[in-house]
Amino acid sequence: MKLKIYLVIAIGLAITTLCLTHLWAAESQSPAPYEYVTIRWGGRDNTHIIRPGGKVEFVAMELRKVIRPDRTDDRAFYMNVVMNGLTKDGYEFAGMTNDEIVMKRAIAR
Repeated sequence: MKLKIYLVIAIGLAITTLCLTHLWAAESQSPAPYEYVTIRWGGRDNTHIIRPGGKVEFVAMELRKVIRPDRTDDRAFYMNVVMNGLTKDGYEFAGMTNDEIVMKRAIAR
């Protein structure tokens, strides 16, 4: 009978210790804040980037410089070109819809 009581107390102490150490444990760092850009497809002449802060940048001049190979889809090709340009600025893919691609970049605090 005494053994059962000691076993229950030992298990209870182990669970309590585990819970308390987990509650008091601090995360090493909070997640990095991000800034986002949206690439909006509007055809080769109206495709634009919406930058943080609401600045809109039309990229038609840059897209005219790129030679599109025959039999490639306009939208897929040009959106890929814009995405590659943004990755050079440190952005990475975050999500997409039919006409938009969202990219993010971690910002320093």
